[in-house]
Amino acid sequence: MIVGTAGHIDHGKTSLIRRLTGKDTDRLPEEKKRGISIELGYAYVDVAECAERLGFIDVPGHEKFVHTMLSGATGIDHALLIVAADDGPMPQTYEHLDILRLLGVEFGTIALTKIDAVDPDRVQEALIEISVMVSDSMAFHWPIFPVSSTSGEGIDALSEALQSSAREHRSRTESGAFRMAIDRSFVIEGRGTVVTGTSHAGTIKEGDEVFLGASRQAIRVRSIHAQDKPSAIGQAGQRLALNLVGVSHQAVQHGDWLGARPAKPCQRFDAQIALSSLEGKDIRAGLEVHLHLGSLDTLAKIHPLESNQISAGGSGLVSIQLPQPTAICAGDRFVIRDSQARNTLAGGIVLDPSPPARGRRTPARIETLRYIEQHSPTEAMLRLIANGPQEIDRLGNDWNLTASEFQSFVQEAPVVRAGEQLIHADQWRSLQEAALVLIDQVHVREPEMPGLELQRLRRQLTLPLSQEAFGVLVDALIERTGIVRRGAFLARPDHKVDLEPKDQALWESIRPLLSNTPFQPPRVRDIANALNIAEGEIRTNLRKVARRGDVVLVALDHFFLTETVAEMGQIVETLSESNPQVRAAEFRDQIGGGRKVAIQILEFFDRVGFTRRIKDNHLVRRSNPWSDASKP
Repeated sequence: MIVGTAGHIDHGKTSLIRRLTGKDTDRLPEEKKRGISIELGYAYVDVAECAERLGFIDVPGHEKFVHTMLSGATGIDHALLIVAADDGPMPQTYEHLDILRLLGVEFGTIALTKIDAVDPDRVQEALIEISVMVSDSMAFHWPIFPVSSTSGEGIDALSEALQSSAREHRSRTESGAFRMAIDRSFVIEGRGTVVTGTSHAGTIKEGDEVFLGASRQAIRVRSIHAQDKPSAIGQAGQRLALNLVGVSHQAVQHGDWLGARPAKPCQRFDAQIALSSLEGKDIRAGLEVHLHLGSLDTLAKIHPLESNQISAGGSGLVSIQLPQPTAICAGDRFVIRDSQARNTLAGGIVLDPSPPARGRRTPARIETLRYIEQHSPTEAMLRLIANGPQEIDRLGNDWNLTASEFQSFVQEAPVVRAGEQLIHADQWRSLQEAALVLIDQVHVREPEMPGLELQRLRRQLTLPLSQEAFGVLVDALIERTGIVRRGAFLARPDHKVDLEPKDQALWESIRPLLSNTPFQPPRVRDIANALNIAEGEIRTNLRKVARRGDVVLVALDHFFLTETVAEMGQIVETLSESNPQVRAAEFRDQIGGGRKVAIQILEFFDRVGFTRRIKDNHLVRRSNPWSDASKP
């Protein structure tokens, strides 16, 4: 269990920890000279009758160092609120108590210090003052222990109460991928870089690979100190010191996150906040604030989502905009201070690190955020998926799931994994039914076509499917309904043309002209001139043949044999093996002829989703749709 001290300057936090643990948490010369804590200090003590250790974080009480206090407070399990008997509750006492409330700290103990410096009547007065202070807060039930760090009076009772709480403390869940907010980094000669922080989730073992922020450079954990002792493993909720291999001390910044995988930083997130009633300040749209999350302190802009402002002491949903991408997960707690970092304005919890770009204030979006706030992570993720397909990588990062946890979710939840997207099972069925309707409609409207073009179908569906997810949908549709694929088209199996003798005879006259120069077949007008037949008759015939699947309309009035299209698709795939982005000039050299025709063919491949244009090049996105086209 991690215990964080809180209280006004010079109320005896550091002295009390020294008496409880035997360790001086003032580690900087300036701290010792000035007699106040500037940086976070740490001390540990073994818990009797338990294998765990009790860790203390000594946080500064001076108003100018509240930002440092926040860095420690975001990782504590139990608060030790300290009030000096001679002063009683002071401004920073109230502010620290408010910060603990805003961070959602529920458990704590109150120590009334310096009782040896006042008479018994003053001790009783201070106890009453404390009771009044906490009467309407989460600390109203916290036990109060009068103590003296000088004489030792009351120390044993306080120590036993804290150890008893540690024995009963439910450790933070070990679920989720390892995440640690770095609050300090330094170099040990002969060992290299060491980083310290409180682990927010997961476990870490010696030899594991970790990643700094969004960097994809793997870093190895050489050794671990957990709760100030060597350990082979570090767990969520513990203070950890990790000796790292593969990263320089200069590359690590205060506020960085260390994780089991590269982070997917976000620059905007939606959250629920509760405002402080101490300052009496409102939150209005566009207000610039200091955001404290983990060990990070950064400027941000805040926008209420349900109205133009949130009044002091109230709560509400907000969108928070960051100046640079930051690693944030759903469930992270944070505190907001004003732009001068003087006053604590609010505290909150991250609900969605990947909010939509549009519709942020619609009733449906507000309802979704309220649902996320009130339900479990599994239920929240399922709600997001029900609102539309979710990217697997982003969803796993936003909710900090391990690979096995994510796999369990997919197996147990009513979702379908399609490529790199998750789609709700009900929507998956609806998409297939909608696809059948669209195919039938095109058969009626455009009977001369071989079916509904694949990418046209994708654009007409109501949900934004990725190319990979759409391919999975098409495969499922074919398997379930008997729909057939004709190159880049989908059709009912009975949608075909049996050419009449006259049409068959004309087609037999046209086919040799297309096969003589397969990569540069004549256009409709050229065929009409060669056979001395009206263009309209040639066009009508070729459309009927296209419906049967023997030819493909690649460009305006430019039909290619289907087996030729399959061969050209194979050429593109072969070219992509040496260079993923196929250039028109390379393709032209393979098929011969002019650049214009080569560009038209590649643009056709782009339209049907076989390739995707990137500037002047073309990237293969899926397997050749005509790979099974039969040869004559």
